[in-house]
Amino acid sequence: MTTPQAEIRSLPVPEGLEGERVDAAIARMFGFSRTKAAELAAGGKVTIDGAAAGKSERVHGGAWLEVEMPAPPAPVRVVAEPVAGMEIVHDDEDVVVVVKPVGVAAHPSPGWSGPTVIGGLAAAGYRISTSGAAERQGIVHRLDVGTSGLMVVAKSERAYTLLKQQFRDRTVDKRYHALVQGHPDPLSGTIDAPIGRHPTHDYKWAIVADGKPSVTHYDLVEAFRAASLLDIKLETGRTHQIRVHMSAHRHPCAGDLTYGADPVLAKRLGLTRQWLHAVRLGFEHPGDGQWVEFASDYPEDLQHALDVVRADSQ
Repeated sequence: MTTPQAEIRSLPVPEGLEGERVDAAIARMFGFSRTKAAELAAGGKVTIDGAAAGKSERVHGGAWLEVEMPAPPAPVRVVAEPVAGMEIVHDDEDVVVVVKPVGVAAHPSPGWSGPTVIGGLAAAGYRISTSGAAERQGIVHRLDVGTSGLMVVAKSERAYTLLKQQFRDRTVDKRYHALVQGHPDPLSGTIDAPIGRHPTHDYKWAIVADGKPSVTHYDLVEAFRAASLLDIKLETGRTHQIRVHMSAHRHPCAGDLTYGADPVLAKRLGLTRQWLHAVRLGFEHPGDGQWVEFASDYPEDLQHALDVVRADSQ
């Protein structure tokens, strides 16, 4: 296997970026986060008109900014590995519907060496669609590693095409339950705010002006003294969408320390991840066109946290 090679890219600085810091200019011109841009400059990967440039230097319109782009990640491959706790709730010639446990990724990716849904299916002898990138064949939607719940995986090529179209058309009914801190006002509503990469943290997402349209609908299921259980329907499917939207409205998912949850409450509830579970999934079956729906109970850790917060409210 050959090692991916780094790429050198060079662009003139637009007049509109006159006086900007190098890291800010790189982020704007090459699509990196400010953090990644600063790392490149600190690592000697950036020059201005042929001279090495630090992250805090200022750029001038018309100058040539050259960046040694990071080498693309090495290809990843699917490893057939049993996944403890992954439940098969439906299986036919077109689709398989699973309940993904926490700590499991949908598919392999650079930097992730843990268990995956498609690796677990392969270990169990399932043959899934060959459509899509090699490491994510059959995957038509994903859940965060730290989020549990229902996923559908395409087994046939026809199923992959039709399910992907349903997700693009936003006709799939994806429902989540989230235990969030505090009490949203109003208790039922819609959050419509664009989501994109966080400007300073590569591993996070945020509401940003130039992000992708993102719409989250929520309804109160049950109110407690310190938290609220919400039923959430996604109109779009951005990475970390529920977590970002709820955190931005000052009601992060309980246990979600990445997005501002209270660590004291998380410890009290015994949570080591965000309280978020994909409880229902409905779609038009790609085989016969009939509408099908599936439901999933809360896993043990989330049920325990819910029992604690309910008991504290009595």
